[in-house]
Amino acid sequence: MADRALRGAGLGSKSFEDEQGVEFAPRQQLGFDCPNGHHFDLTFAEEAEAPALWECPRCGAESRRSDGVEPELKAGKPVRTHWDMLRERRSIPELEELLTERLGLLRSGKIGTGR
Repeated sequence: MADRALRGAGLGSKSFEDEQGVEFAPRQQLGFDCPNGHHFDLTFAEEAEAPALWECPRCGAESRRSDGVEPELKAGKPVRTHWDMLRERRSIPELEELLTERLGLLRSGKIGTGR
């Protein structure tokens, strides 16, 4: 039994299989440039959709591909302000009428600061 023992072989970290007869998937290597001057290369499968942005492994900054491929800009909704939402519910003449009414109540003392 002692002749079959694999002492000191580090079974969890090493593979005893050889690469004979193994056909690797085609790969592509892409370079990325960090805004802080770092350059690094990553390997992707050829059929994989390669990203245009990748996090720099040295500093964590967003890096762009060296071959000039730009990321797609996502069409986002325009930001709606409170004024935009108010204008969806009321017209300008309605708003002017409400303002005049509230200013009249404020000046007459019927509404106030709550003191």
